[in-house]
Amino acid sequence: MKNALILTGCILLTLLVGGLSGYLTIQGVATWYPALHKPFFNPPNTIFGPVWTFLYFLMGVSFFLVIKQPPSPARTRAIQIFILQLVANFLWSILFFNRHLIGIALADILIMLALIYTMVVTFGRVSRLASLLQLPYLVWVSFATMLNAAILYLN
Repeated sequence: MKNALILTGCILLTLLVGGLSGYLTIQGVATWYPALHKPFFNPPNTIFGPVWTFLYFLMGVSFFLVIKQPPSPARTRAIQIFILQLVANFLWSILFFNRHLIGIALADILIMLALIYTMVVTFGRVSRLASLLQLPYLVWVSFATMLNAAILYLN
């Protein structure tokens, strides 16, 4: 029962961060973003919500797998990196959609990408499965980084 509550809390944490960033940026997504010039590889807007929900779910499960491990310096470092990347993740939406700072958002997503890579490595030292569950997130944010760069170039 305790593990189920911790797992639920970890998943809710990541979903709430994603939900809050979505709520805070909904106006920019609806009004500003459609007016931008986008590259040919820009997916339809309907893709983003389900993909991010799935990724936040995987982040939560992965975070749970790390948290449930015995305390160690590697576990502590993994938790710290997770929190840092989650903050960078949250800030990107605000920078891009609310502030319309496409270039600064690109810098943020590059930092986030480095943090996600670091998270995959540090999670792997604590839980191989936790690390593997982060790979779709790493791939998606790599794609999102290219998309951000292309939008900066086109606008």
